[in-house]
Amino acid sequence: MTDPTTSLMIRAAMAASTEIMAVYARDFAAEAKSDGSPVTEADQRAEAVILAHLANSGIPVLGEESVAAGIIPSLDGPFFVVDPLDGTKEFIKRNGEFTVNIALTEGGRPRSGVVLAPATGDLFWGDADGAFAAQLADGEVTGVRPIRVETGGPLRIVASRSHGHAALAELCDTMQVEHDVSVGSSLKFCLLARGDAQLYPRFTPTSEWDTAAGQAVLEAAGGVVWGLDGKALTCGHRDKSFLNGFFLAAASEALAHKCLAEMQRLLA
Repeated sequence: MTDPTTSLMIRAAMAASTEIMAVYARDFAAEAKSDGSPVTEADQRAEAVILAHLANSGIPVLGEESVAAGIIPSLDGPFFVVDPLDGTKEFIKRNGEFTVNIALTEGGRPRSGVVLAPATGDLFWGDADGAFAAQLADGEVTGVRPIRVETGGPLRIVASRSHGHAALAELCDTMQVEHDVSVGSSLKFCLLARGDAQLYPRFTPTSEWDTAAGQAVLEAAGGVVWGLDGKALTCGHRDKSFLNGFFLAAASEALAHKCLAEMQRLLA
């Protein structure tokens, strides 16, 4: 039996997916927000339906579009972190690599999270019961299976399709990466969670709503997500405008330590 709050987040993500795909199926316009990032009608419609689903929980919601509008709730206790359309650039390119991200934090740490890719129906979630993958088809969740990180075999790295960095190539060389997979949005965390890759180093900016749900899924699958201070990423940093520093996601602490040392060296 899925945790009730996780079930609520899954239902909210499914409803948002419907709104997103309705926009995706026709022509739409993209506008630039104050930080220069793109936003579409799909972002706004998806967040509205997510907020409506989560409202009855009584738990505050830190949402990307709400924050852009200056609406920031009290973050003293548990709160949801929502990115209604992660990978808006991928959405605009129509490559299918965009997701709905919803996480629940406790003590600032993402403790449970849901990632849904509307274009493919790939659904991931993680909570105290573990990490799971499933498929959304015709409004039904099917094929639920537990997932776990894979720590053996050749080192595979996942990088951002839309956000590269010069240090990434050198890191791949020094860590003897054999394969790299380029994919957009929080799907990067999910590829690690289901064992398709083992490492995701991030050298470019992200916001808390970009990472919280994927972090919850990966940690539930046995992985770690650390900032360059070697500590797990946390949420609710109003003083930092909810921005993350550079970070790494890894299938094991041993690999994380190795990658952390290399990132620190490259950035010194």
